[in-house]
Amino acid sequence: MSMDNFHPGIEFAHQLDINDELASFREAFINTESDLIYMDGNSLGRLPKTVPERIRSAIDEEWGHDLIRGWNKNWYSSPVRVGEKIALLVGAAPGQVVVSDSTSVNLFKLVLAALSLHPERTRIISDTLNFPSDLYILQGCSRLLGGRHDIIRIGSNDGDITPDIESLYSSIDNNTALITLSQVAFKSGFLYDMAAVTARAHRHGALVLWDLSHSAGVIPIQLDTCDVDFAVGCTYKYLNGGPGSPAFLYVRKDLQDVTLSPIWGWFSQKSPFTFDLDYNPATGITRFLAGTPPILSLLTLESALNTIQEAGIVRLRRKSVLLTEYIVFLADTVLSPLGFSLGSPRDPERRGSHVSLRHPEGYRISRSLVEELNVLPDFREPDNIRFGLSPLYTSFTEVWQAVERTRRALEEKLYQKYPAKRLTVT
Repeated sequence: MSMDNFHPGIEFAHQLDINDELASFREAFINTESDLIYMDGNSLGRLPKTVPERIRSAIDEEWGHDLIRGWNKNWYSSPVRVGEKIALLVGAAPGQVVVSDSTSVNLFKLVLAALSLHPERTRIISDTLNFPSDLYILQGCSRLLGGRHDIIRIGSNDGDITPDIESLYSSIDNNTALITLSQVAFKSGFLYDMAAVTARAHRHGALVLWDLSHSAGVIPIQLDTCDVDFAVGCTYKYLNGGPGSPAFLYVRKDLQDVTLSPIWGWFSQKSPFTFDLDYNPATGITRFLAGTPPILSLLTLESALNTIQEAGIVRLRRKSVLLTEYIVFLADTVLSPLGFSLGSPRDPERRGSHVSLRHPEGYRISRSLVEELNVLPDFREPDNIRFGLSPLYTSFTEVWQAVERTRRALEEKLYQKYPAKRLTVT
């Protein structure tokens, strides 16, 4: 549907909901506040209704009754088993995705593994739109390796909305060991062309590591088709795995047995229960595991993934594009006259499933939305109010209401009662 056919009235939002092919999936999630407009699914997904029952079963039956027997019945295989479910969402053939540790730990493992393949190369490329934690990991890895790697951070020419692709490509040379980027930028929602960037890197013999944290579950990712080398991603955003749920990593099949994780844990050992004193790495993707996996969180995630698979990633992307197009239209129509500007790409082909709206008083407006108007977006420095639109449970009426309440926050000067000093978590 073209934006030319959009209308700013709430009746149009209702009609979009009537026509929504995924509308029934809203009932698959727990919603304890009927008036709450939840716009933060890109930071923490809602709780699927199947999860409390699954976790009770895991506690009462598997932990409570099976006790240590649970490892042979269901637990030991869970990192690979749940990884295979995620593989279906990211375009990976079996045996290339495993669930393990946090995104930062997995990134650390794969950065060092990648750099070990080209020890003679000393250039690492990322961008200033990347999640800062990813940049910290790169800095730490460089220091561990003696500081001999130059970390190039590509900037932006339009206020941190779009990376400078020309500079990215011109920075890739035959001394480049690794390019690591977030497929969807965490502030603006910019969506990289994964195939094009990966191909350009490979032309110079460089490896590519993608962070899929803001794209897994809402973007039809094709890791194998794009010939991606490595990838990581979190599971508590659009995958609805719950706060702090374990992350996943991907290593292309032909790279698995020529690389090693720098963390030699017993779950990555070839035969952990022989208790050999010398490390012998497992073959395949399990060599990138480390210590004992968090079983309860893994089983929670496994249950949550069923809803996404049922909805289908193609339908999820189709609705995601319509949701973001709709909020951009409303922002242009309703909020732009009040000093708001778009902090995300206008082209839906270059945009993920969250939209940033910028305003000089963005932080205080965000505070008023959360504390007074029952809208939950989040805020990202310096002036971005970020609206995360999850196609599984975000309705078009909610988008309309979120924009209407944002208008009220500004026109009625509700934001003025809140201090400019930031809370610890924004």
